[in-house]
Amino acid sequence: MNTSPPVTIQTLQAFSDAWNAHDIDALMSFMAPNCIFETVSGPDVHGNRFEGHAAVREAFAAAWKNFPDAQWLNGKHFVAGDRGVSEWLFVGTSVDGKRVEAKGVDVFTFANGKILVKNAFRKMRT
Repeated sequence: MNTSPPVTIQTLQAFSDAWNAHDIDALMSFMAPNCIFETVSGPDVHGNRFEGHAAVREAFAAAWKNFPDAQWLNGKHFVAGDRGVSEWLFVGTSVDGKRVEAKGVDVFTFANGKILVKNAFRKMRT
């Protein structure tokens, strides 16, 4: 029997806050041990897929390495049972100096009060 509290809008806001604080330990505290992260781009239909705490942790930290000033702003979140969505505006400057500003969403699947899957989508500006 699962006794973990369910994921709520407040949980997703705290997850977003951890991203903006660049706090990897706080961020990973929201993730299930067998978590999956599907990125906005990559060679496969789902972008790049990272599975398990260690791989997801490394992939999450790469966002700040690639965009040292990264922020996910104007968050709007909703939860419906074991699914949820966060809308945001990504802003950041890449290590090569390119400024990025684009809307995006994360589509989540939850299990036992944690984020099991984070599937990210972001607009591509031309």
